[in-house]
Amino acid sequence: MPRRPAGHTRGRAAVLASLTVTALVAGRPAAAAPADADSMNQAFDRAAEEYGVPRDLLAAVGYGETHLNGHAGLPSQDNGYGVMHLVSNPVNHSLEKASALTGESTADLRKDTGTNILGGAAVLRDHADTLGLDTADRADIDAWYPVVARYSGAEGAVAALYADTVYTFLAEGLRATVAGGEQVSVTSRPVSPEKGPFAKADITAQSPDYPPALWVAANSANFATGRTATVDKVVIHVTQGSYAGTISWFQNATSKVSSHYVVRSSDGQVTQMVRDKDTAYHAKSANASSLGIEHEGFIDDPTWFTDPMYRSSAALTKYLCDRYGIPKDRSHVIGHSEAPGNDHTDPGANWNWTYYMQLVKGATGSADGLSFASYTTQKSGSTGSQVKAVQTLLNQQGYRAGAEDGVFGTATGNAVRAFQTARGLDADGTVGPRTWTALLSAGTTPALDTGASGDAVKRLQRALTAALGRTVAADGAFGTNTDKAVRDYQSSRNLAVDGSVGAGTWAALQSGR
Repeated sequence: MPRRPAGHTRGRAAVLASLTVTALVAGRPAAAAPADADSMNQAFDRAAEEYGVPRDLLAAVGYGETHLNGHAGLPSQDNGYGVMHLVSNPVNHSLEKASALTGESTADLRKDTGTNILGGAAVLRDHADTLGLDTADRADIDAWYPVVARYSGAEGAVAALYADTVYTFLAEGLRATVAGGEQVSVTSRPVSPEKGPFAKADITAQSPDYPPALWVAANSANFATGRTATVDKVVIHVTQGSYAGTISWFQNATSKVSSHYVVRSSDGQVTQMVRDKDTAYHAKSANASSLGIEHEGFIDDPTWFTDPMYRSSAALTKYLCDRYGIPKDRSHVIGHSEAPGNDHTDPGANWNWTYYMQLVKGATGSADGLSFASYTTQKSGSTGSQVKAVQTLLNQQGYRAGAEDGVFGTATGNAVRAFQTARGLDADGTVGPRTWTALLSAGTTPALDTGASGDAVKRLQRALTAALGRTVAADGAFGTNTDKAVRDYQSSRNLAVDGSVGAGTWAALQSGR
């Protein structure tokens, strides 16, 4: 965790009486207003209405920045504040911009959640106006992609990386439990963002030291060329900020901090920023003799420490230990807080060292609870592991299915109907082949072909199992059997039969065809 030392009220009463309009701006059915007028849901609804920003986009930006945790007004590693991460540093002044736009003080914007969310909406709308989005554009959530990229405070590929993350949350849906136990949801939906100038800004360079990682160089002011000691340890950090924000901060010459690698929470994506042979500025006295791995998140919020993050980071640490002869034990794989001469506390008490070291040493995990040899019809009164899978998928995608207890009750049925309505399916509350196919395939739509691997392939394989009515092993590897299943599906749905999974095949799966 390398880091630096650490008004506008018009129309709010009318907004509270206009939640249906707000829901239309969000592109989702109107939900019952929470009883607490100061709730975070109400804050998102008010801000969305006041500034004409889609509510779900606003919530997805906040979730990507902070998991909707304002951290009691304390700053992030790049001096950002609150749920919407309003920033005040030499290259990003979104906090000051929010104050000018709303008339609220910077102190209130830092500490008051409702004011902070209002400020985030104001900044997004200001970027939208600057980019020329008219009323029709603002009603289309896909048109906001360049606005979200600007909100990041980054440029080029890193800004696109930030916006891609927000649109991943929109595609996959999310459900977050915030202070007081309130649930804030964003329902999944197909997205096709209009990337504009960012269309060709993807990060494609591969890491020169760790093949699975991307490569984005830190600013040369933030690391030293070469080493003055032998590498004998790996240091685990937590960013106190977002993945894209951290990458951008390490590119900022004023930060004077960096690490060798950064790992994303949602899917474990890794970006290398400093070569292994060079000295990153991440752990004071341990810099010369260590490799630093930053993990997206905040130490006081365990929701950032996902299984994909643990597994991806552990694979990286195992690789580095094997490559440089570092023992795989807790004397040589240490936290930032354990590095000599440091005053930091990361990765903190929420980091699961036991599980992490098991993975570093090669231990394997259990079944995912979503993959089955066949998917049978589930309806009111059904029980068992497949009902639990339905509940898990619905909850992950922002549809409130209730407790994931394997019992198909009223809440699960209502969530199924809401999902079916959003996907244009018969809203009968029964999870048959079409609903299973749409539910299992929901999410991002990357181009996949033979040789691809990862969670998106596994999601494809589950959806094909439901759609075809035969087992397609959900092993995450796009091999011969998956290629045949894709071709069979394309042929049976009158799609172009090429074995490649592009926009057309994903669209068919996600509509339950």
